[in-house]
This record gives sequence, structure tokens and C-alpha cells, in this order.
Amino acid sequence: MMDTPQEDNAPLPGHLRLLRNLVTVLTVVMIFGVIAITGLLVIRLSAPPAPVLVFPEAFALPAGVAMTGYSQLGGQAVIVGDDGVIRVFDMESGEVTREIDLTDE
Repeated sequence: MMDTPQEDNAPLPGHLRLLRNLVTVLTVVMIFGVIAITGLLVIRLSAPPAPVLVFPEAFALPAGVAMTGYSQLGGQAVIVGDDGVIRVFDMESGEVTREIDLTDE
């Protein structure tokens, strides 16, 4: 008396087929999500560090002059005063390296 295995070729009921498809889709989405997060971490951590910002309050402007513009270029800070003078400061020493008077004509 040998028992014969039942055939597994019978179609699954609709709700089980839907559940199997949902699990498959969820697995694929999770795999892509893990790959995307890993890729973003690799890109972010291998990028060079952002430059350290130096705030314009660290530079001494003449008395009575207010700052109207500020920018950083390489190792220099450029400050535009309301007196019409552009002052270029060295970011390490804080000293004025150049002054450009815009009111002279």
C-alpha cells in the first residue's frame, strides 16, 4: 500500500494568489529601497566635507559702516559696506587684503 502524493498543480484560491503577488511586490520594493539607501549613504559619506563657514561678524568694519553684502570666495571673504566700499578679507587672519571704492569716478 503505497500512498501517492497529491498533485500540487491545483490552482490557488484568488485571495491566496493575491497575497502571494503582494508579498512578491513588497519584497522587490524593499530590495530596491535598501539598494537606494545604501547608494545614498555611499555617495554622501564619500563626498568631500563642506567648507567651514565664517560669519561676517568675525571681520572688523570701520565705525559707522553697515554691511550690505557678504560672500566667500576660496580663502577670502568679500564684504560690501553701505559706504560704497568693497572690502576683501583674508579668512584666516581676518585682515583686509584689498579695498575697492565704488564711489570714485
